[in-house]
Amino acid sequence: MEWIIDSDRPIYKQLVEQIELRIISGMYAPGDKIKSVRELAMEAGVNPNTMQKALAELERMGLVFAQRTSGRFITEDNKMIEEAKNTLAIKEIDSFFEKMKQLGFEKEEIISLIEKAEGDRNGNSKS
Repeated sequence: MEWIIDSDRPIYKQLVEQIELRIISGMYAPGDKIKSVRELAMEAGVNPNTMQKALAELERMGLVFAQRTSGRFITEDNKMIEEAKNTLAIKEIDSFFEKMKQLGFEKEEIISLIEKAEGDRNGNSKS
């Protein structure tokens, strides 16, 4: 997965989101050792202090933990990973509903459009 950094939000928050996504998608498995701050910073093209701040936030969230002499690891708490996944999904759904309401759609219309789009994706058009 490529690092995507834009200039409209704090970089460390974008790094947190991208690493979190890698964790909840399974790209980083529970218990995996993650690369050093310097390696990750170089990969992402950011300052090591910025990456350190992002990793500290992920530690605060409980998705990453540090072992003093061994480095940082992905949590082995599958429940915590699942909760992070659900929280992110709800955040995305809320954002989607808000945008659809701004377009003038009511809840029932949005659900109908979702069902139609899902049917179209599966080749069973519900027109």
